[in-house]
Amino acid sequence: MATMLTRAIDRVDARLIPFLRRAAVPMLRVSLGLVFVWFGLLKVLDRSPVADLVANTVYWVDPDLFVTALGFFEVFVGVMLLFGWALRLTLALFTVQMIGTFLTFFVLPEVTFRDGNAFLLTVEGEFVVKNLVLISAALVVGTTVRGKRSRRR
Repeated sequence: MATMLTRAIDRVDARLIPFLRRAAVPMLRVSLGLVFVWFGLLKVLDRSPVADLVANTVYWVDPDLFVTALGFFEVFVGVMLLFGWALRLTLALFTVQMIGTFLTFFVLPEVTFRDGNAFLLTVEGEFVVKNLVLISAALVVGTTVRGKRSRRR
């Protein structure tokens, strides 16, 4: 019985894994693009729940200007990801934006950490920490920038 189950699993794997190898990274790239377009549009339309957090983090810049500009920037990066255009540049811009989100921990620790404890995150802190997953996803997408030519070597 276990041998039949193992063979059945092997047959499923034989069909599924090649599909996943072809589809997973493009799906990840498109997902990142959708997230960036969505979050960016919320900022542009002044509907973002994190607009105040962003504005307070970069307090030395006019908040209306900065949050809107950041929104347009995120939409731009998202569209570039959606279409897979200029991935090196797009991922560099993505990285700059993601690194910028971690400024909150330094500029507004009282907003991101509960009771000054770095292990007790607030909702805002969790919002920023989840960007580690987005950064990891972008790293995976970055492995494809050279395309098929580099895989032949």
